[in-house]
Amino acid sequence: MRLAVHVGAAVLWLWLALPNANPVAALIAIVWMANLYNFMDGSDGLAGAMTVVGFGAYAAGAAWAGADDTALFLALAAATVPFLARNLPPASVFLGDVGSVPLGFLAAVFGITGWSSGWWPMWFPPLVFATFIADASVTLASRVLRRERVWEAHREHSYQRLVLLRGHFRTLKLYAALMLGTAGSALAALFWAPAIGPALLVGWGAILALLFVAIGYHWRRKRGQDVNESKC
Repeated sequence: MRLAVHVGAAVLWLWLALPNANPVAALIAIVWMANLYNFMDGSDGLAGAMTVVGFGAYAAGAAWAGADDTALFLALAAATVPFLARNLPPASVFLGDVGSVPLGFLAAVFGITGWSSGWWPMWFPPLVFATFIADASVTLASRVLRRERVWEAHREHSYQRLVLLRGHFRTLKLYAALMLGTAGSALAALFWAPAIGPALLVGWGAILALLFVAIGYHWRRKRGQDVNESKC
C-alpha cells in the first residue's frame, strides 16, 4: 500500500510537471529516493543534517543559475534547522515516516527539476545526496543478492552498524562530514569545473564503498568477539 502511494505520487508529479527526463528513470529515482530517505532516518540527526546540507546545496546551485526557486530551497533548508537542533543526539523530536518520505520525494523532484531546467548537470543531485544514496543502495543490493525479504525491517545499513559500534553522536559526526564533503565538492565543480563532476561522483563512490567495507569488517569482528564471549 505504501509503495503504491509513492508510485502514484511520483506519476502525478511527472504528469503535472512534465520534466524533460526519461519518465521511467525519473519514476524509479523519485520512488527510491522517497524510500531511502526513510530508511536512513534511523539515527539521531542524520536525516536532519542531510536535509540542511542537501537543500542548502540545491539553493546555492539554483542561485548560481539565477533560478526563481532559490528561495524555496533555502526556506526548506532553513526550516529544518530548528528541527535538527532538537534531533541532535540525544534526540527529543523525530521525523517519522510523515517527515522523511516527503523530504526524499522533494530531494528527487527538485533534483530532476533543476537538471531539466538547466540549473545543474545530471550528476549534481546524486553527488549532493551521495551519502544517503550509497548507504541505502548498497544495503538493498546486498540483501537482494542474499535473497532476503527486502520489504522487512532490518538493521543492516552501514550507519546502523556504526551506531551500535560507536554510538549516535560519532556516527552523526562522520556522516555529516561526508555530506559536507560530497555537497561541497559538488558545488565547487558546478561553479568552476562542471566537467569533473562525473569523476567526483565515481571518486566519492569509491570512498564510501571503502568506508562501508571497513564498517562491515569491524561489525563482523565485534559479532565474532560477542559469540566467543558468550561461549566462555
